[in-house]
Amino acid sequence: MPKLQLLPAVDVADGLAVRLVQGEAGSETSYGDPLEAARTWQRDGAEWVHLVDLDAAFGRGSNRELLARVVGELDVDVELSGGIRDDASLQAALATGCRRVNLGTAALESPEWCAAAIAEHGDRIAVGLDVRGTKLAARGWTREGGELYETLARLDAEGCARYVVTDITKDGTLKGPNLELLREVCAATDRPVIASGGVSSLADIRALAGLADIGVEGAIVGKALYAGQFTLPEALALTVEVAG
Repeated sequence: MPKLQLLPAVDVADGLAVRLVQGEAGSETSYGDPLEAARTWQRDGAEWVHLVDLDAAFGRGSNRELLARVVGELDVDVELSGGIRDDASLQAALATGCRRVNLGTAALESPEWCAAAIAEHGDRIAVGLDVRGTKLAARGWTREGGELYETLARLDAEGCARYVVTDITKDGTLKGPNLELLREVCAATDRPVIASGGVSSLADIRALAGLADIGVEGAIVGKALYAGQFTLPEALALTVEVAG
C-alpha cells in the first residue's frame, strides 16, 4: 500500500500562526511565529508543510511577504493556500518556490480562469474542495459554492491533478475525519486526494492511511499536533507501519 503523506498545517493571520474552529474568523488560537512553527515540523521529520494565508482567504489582507520568507527558509515541500484567485496572487504564490498551490474559491467563482491555471501549471495546482454535506463552500467558507460531484466532474475533465478535500463541519474540532466523504470522492475521481479536517488521534491517522490504496494520498494535520494529541514523529511512524 502507498504511504500516506502527512502535511502539518501552519495557518497564518496577522503575521501569527493560528488555528481556527470550523474555519470561522474570530475563533483563532495563536501559536506564535509561523516560521518557527514550520521549522518545528521540518525538524520533526515532515516532508511537507501546508501553509495557509487566512487573511487572504477571508479577503481582509495578506501575509504574502511573510509566507514567501517561510517557503524560502524551509527545506521541505510546501503547499500554499489562501486567497489565490487571480493572476497576480497565483504568480506571487508560485514565485515563492512552493511545490504547489491550492485554489479554492477561484475554482468556483472563476471556473475559466481556474481551468487556464490548471492547463498552464499542471500538478503545481491543487483544488481545495471545502464540503458541507454535498455542497461546496466558497470565500473562506462564508458562501455556498455549488454541488460537489458536478464540480469534481468538471475539474477532472479540465485535468486537475489533485484535490484537497475538507469537511468543514469537522475542521479544527478534533472530532475525527469524514472517512465516508473521502471514500465517495475517491470513488468519483481517479486523481489523488488530500484529506483535511478533524484529525484528532493516531487512530484517525491509521484510518486515513488505510485509504491510501483507494486514492487518499495525504492528510493535513493541524490542531491535533498543536494541542499535543500526538506527535508528528509518532504519526509518521504509523504511516510507515500501515504501508507495510
